[in-house]
Amino acid sequence: MTFRLIALDVDGTLLDDDHQLTPRVREAVRAAASNGAEIVLCTGRGSTSALPVLEELGLPGTMITHNGASIVDSATRTVLYETEIAHEPAARYVDYLQARNIHFDINTAFDLYVHELDEFTTEMYRKWFARPILRRPEEGLPEKTVKLSMYAPKEVLDQVELDWAEWVDGLHYVRSGVNFIDVQHPQSTKGKALEKLTGLRGIPREQVLAIGNYYNDIGMLVFAGHGVAMENSPAEVKAEADEVTLSNNEDGVAVVLERLVSYKHPKYISI
Repeated sequence: MTFRLIALDVDGTLLDDDHQLTPRVREAVRAAASNGAEIVLCTGRGSTSALPVLEELGLPGTMITHNGASIVDSATRTVLYETEIAHEPAARYVDYLQARNIHFDINTAFDLYVHELDEFTTEMYRKWFARPILRRPEEGLPEKTVKLSMYAPKEVLDQVELDWAEWVDGLHYVRSGVNFIDVQHPQSTKGKALEKLTGLRGIPREQVLAIGNYYNDIGMLVFAGHGVAMENSPAEVKAEADEVTLSNNEDGVAVVLERLVSYKHPKYISI
């Protein structure tokens, strides 16, 4: 099978646990692009946070960001597609988080807003290449908000999910990491955004390869002609994939690309 589009999750998939792009993974991704595949980062990150990863790969391209809420052209910095969230139902989530002092940010396609910053959250955003903008709570949500994202210890977010389980309000939430929950439009998923992009490109799903590692990746793994889960994925994610590769700390993305796009670097020929 020739894969014309390769969708790659970033954190926990393309990058290792130190948030580094290893030489082998970078080389394999660039080789896949040289062989004619369109490389699409498909991430929960915002656009400004994902762009440095694409630049480190040395590739131009289109990015699916905010778990599918935005599709962005990296060269022109233009938004090709986005799904906004309604302000009224979003206010319920904001009130809940503020009442419990849970840190959250508010995202448009390119900007990330916070109500407050401390030393810890400042360092967190620095690590993710994000540039938060302070916004007073009384200003409400900015225009074209596409995502609310909260960060807290696992046990806190476990309780949040229990509290929100019965909420019916026209929005949906997804666990995008052990310490992250994202609130978005119900049509904002990586799978639906990938379907939208391939429709624009005229690429059948059979010619799409997707690689991811967490719950927010399930939609794209199912949509793709061939979905690959990382070894570091939860069992529920692995169950939805066509195959499981090595972990993000073992160059799992490179192992898949070297095999499926018929690329073998002499240094790794025995693997």
